[in-house]
Amino acid sequence: MSDRKILVTSALPYANGPIHLGHLVEYIQTDIWVRFQKMRGHECYFVCADDTHGTPIMLRADREGISPEQLIAQVAEQHQADFADFNIGFDHYHSTHSEENKILSSQIYLRLRDGGHISSRSITQAYDPVKLMFLPDRFIKGDCPKCGASDQYGDNCEACGATYSPMDLKNAVSAISGEKPIEKDSLHYFFNLGDFSEMLTDWTKAGHLQPEVSNKMAEWLESGLHEWDISRDAPYFGFEIPDAPGKYFYVWLDAPIGYMASFKALCSKKDLDFDEFWRQESKTELYHFIGKDIIYFHALFWPAMLYGANFRTPSAIYSHGFLTVNGEKMSKSRGTFIQARTYLDHLNPEYLRYYFAAKLSAGVDDIDLNFDDFTQRVNADLVGKVVNIASRCSGFLHKRFDNLLSDECAEPALFQLFIDSNTDIADFYEKREFGKAMREIMALADKANQYIDEKKPWLIAKEEGRDKELNAVCSMGLNLFRLLVVYLQPVIPSLANNAAHFLNIDPQPWPSQAQPLLNHKINAFVPLMTRIEADKIAAIIEASKQNLEKSAPVTTVSKSTEDKTLATANLQAIEPIAEAIEIEDFTKIDLRIARIIKAEAVPNAEKLLQLTVDIGNETRNIFAGIKSAYTPEELEGKFTVVVANLKPRKMRFGTSEGMVLAAGPGGKDLWVLSPDEGAQAGMRVK
Repeated sequence: MSDRKILVTSALPYANGPIHLGHLVEYIQTDIWVRFQKMRGHECYFVCADDTHGTPIMLRADREGISPEQLIAQVAEQHQADFADFNIGFDHYHSTHSEENKILSSQIYLRLRDGGHISSRSITQAYDPVKLMFLPDRFIKGDCPKCGASDQYGDNCEACGATYSPMDLKNAVSAISGEKPIEKDSLHYFFNLGDFSEMLTDWTKAGHLQPEVSNKMAEWLESGLHEWDISRDAPYFGFEIPDAPGKYFYVWLDAPIGYMASFKALCSKKDLDFDEFWRQESKTELYHFIGKDIIYFHALFWPAMLYGANFRTPSAIYSHGFLTVNGEKMSKSRGTFIQARTYLDHLNPEYLRYYFAAKLSAGVDDIDLNFDDFTQRVNADLVGKVVNIASRCSGFLHKRFDNLLSDECAEPALFQLFIDSNTDIADFYEKREFGKAMREIMALADKANQYIDEKKPWLIAKEEGRDKELNAVCSMGLNLFRLLVVYLQPVIPSLANNAAHFLNIDPQPWPSQAQPLLNHKINAFVPLMTRIEADKIAAIIEASKQNLEKSAPVTTVSKSTEDKTLATANLQAIEPIAEAIEIEDFTKIDLRIARIIKAEAVPNAEKLLQLTVDIGNETRNIFAGIKSAYTPEELEGKFTVVVANLKPRKMRFGTSEGMVLAAGPGGKDLWVLSPDEGAQAGMRVK
């Protein structure tokens, strides 16, 4: 056992829906890295939990006529079954609705409060007078104030694309009770994130993040950090704030603390020292694997919370991109929004584990599951190159030598080449360059197959007096197969276990010191993996198709109520058309998707709001005349489209470095467009 002690987590899946293939990118990536660390002899623990709190959980349970506790218990059973069948080897899987998490959340909050990092103030929100609860925007429905379309959400119209305040809806009703909401004030509690600006500036530049993530954090830090609303009013499924009766921790406050709580439960089971891993000066290693969509919470809020509460901060946070299928975001209508269980009903989970490994790198780029490429790569690499070696060699050994391997290594130099490759392959695994590791392993598989093709055991077997040579060649093939499987073991553990049984050996450590199997009795060969057939892919797609005439409400999917829907405005010509321009003039305009990081009113300006926007590679300061339609709070976190190559314009309030696109006759009838959830800051609009 080495002296490295490592704690690893994956992001917590929300307990309001099933696991799908997009989720599995992260859990497979993490599991591969953890299995590799354990093979190397390191003390490594992998924990996770269901993220169980929030309004969507509470409301879904109410609709189903069960308690939230019953709902999350059912979902936990489903999640853990899916993970187990995909060979995700958690050392412990927990729940954020646990005593450990309640104690730790209260402890961290009280330490932050006592350190002066918690403040409070009253805010105004929509309120359901029947259900007696405050309503997030997505829980209010009514007629669009712009186009009159009925049954629209409280933050944007899906018919015309308009955005508005929920209280501006005509005939507005609570999506929960059907009653008209009222405005009501409530005292809320805030975490003063700005208190940690200096600490976070240093931490985000100290190698804890991928370079592209670190650069993004620098932009956000430069634009200034806002306080974070960490409270919700009763009724709410969560933990009550210790010094605020009737107030509950917002789900994002206690969710990451769930990492600590899950490990705390593991410590109780295995008699581990919790403080050794979590005290501020800990010498252990802590790694979080997450999706790039939640990096803000993990790279800013989380380390600030930990530091302010006198706990250690993460050694590193590893972010990955999204999954697309056949080049597009997952689609229910196309049958490519695939649940884990649907896949498992038709295909071997290790096909997907290998394919994701072959596509993953250390960066945050999206990866694509192309079904044609998926089929070809698995069939060619795993079946055609690796398993085929065992199949080709084992038959001769069974028929002619009673499954006994040769007492000599036919090609010591070739065997040593395979052993020496362990250094590069290990380096790729350590750095999460799984795609490079798979290419290196498959290059070795090519060498093994080339050796067998050159020796032609099928011809040797036909000639008398060459039995010893035949045994040596086939034994050499199986010794090379053994090393290939060891290198693939973090990725395809079930195949590796079955191969170890076939070879009649124990589970293998990392093969830096491996010796060939000589004069060794193996077991009879049984097929280790079969080819992917096209009808299996077709069955998965067909089973995943859904009728989308009426989309399911957002509240059944996510704990987030942020709207990221593409707003396509139904504009009317209300002014004379301007002078015609040539297409060359239009192509000069560089339109970019931008995320509004910060919005604030401009003193002594009747119409202007000052916006800080993220356009991908930089932030810009833009003055926009949209104050009549939006409050700053309504804009922050939203996406819009800006003219990025407009010359900066000096105004008496400052310099504007671009233009926000908006449409409408003016006043409150002014709409800032909002790209869909697949958009990213910096993407060009074509």
